[in-house]
Amino acid sequence: MESSVNIAQTIFARTQIHEGELVLRLIIAIVLGGLIGWDREAKNRPAGLRTHMLTSLAAALFTVVTLELMVWGIKGGGTADPIRAVEAVTSGVAFLAAGTIIQSRGSVVGLTTGAGMWLAGAIGVAVGAGLYSIAAIATVLAMFILTGLQRLSNSIGDDDSKG
Repeated sequence: MESSVNIAQTIFARTQIHEGELVLRLIIAIVLGGLIGWDREAKNRPAGLRTHMLTSLAAALFTVVTLELMVWGIKGGGTADPIRAVEAVTSGVAFLAAGTIIQSRGSVVGLTTGAGMWLAGAIGVAVGAGLYSIAAIATVLAMFILTGLQRLSNSIGDDDSKG
C-alpha cells in the first residue's frame, strides 16, 4: 500500500510553479500565438491559427518543464542550464518554419509565415518563463508588422506579402 502512495506522489508531484499559474501560462501562450496565427489564417497561408497556437503552446510547455527540472536538479545537488531548452525550442520551431517556405518558379513564399512561427515559439518561451509583458509587447509588435504594415508592403511591391 505504501509503494502505491509513493507512486501516486511521484506521478502527481507538486510543481514549484503553482498549477493555476501553469495553466495561465499555457493559455496565454495559446492566445498570443493564436493572434499571430489568425493573421496567417486570414491570408490563407500554409501555417495558420492552430499551427501557431500549437507552436507557442509547445514552446511554453518546454520552458515550464525546463524551469521545473532546474528546481529538481538544484534540490538534488545538480545544475541545470535553461538555455539548452531555448536552443531546443529554437531549433525545433525553425525546422517547422522551414517547412512552410516554398520555392516555386523562381519565387519564394512562406517566409513571413515561417518567421511568424519562429516568433510564436519565442513568445511561448517568454510566457513559459512567466515574462508576460515581454510576450505581450512582442505580440503587439508582431500584429502591427503583419497587419499595420501590410498596405505599405503591398504598395512597394514586396514579394514577401505573399508569405
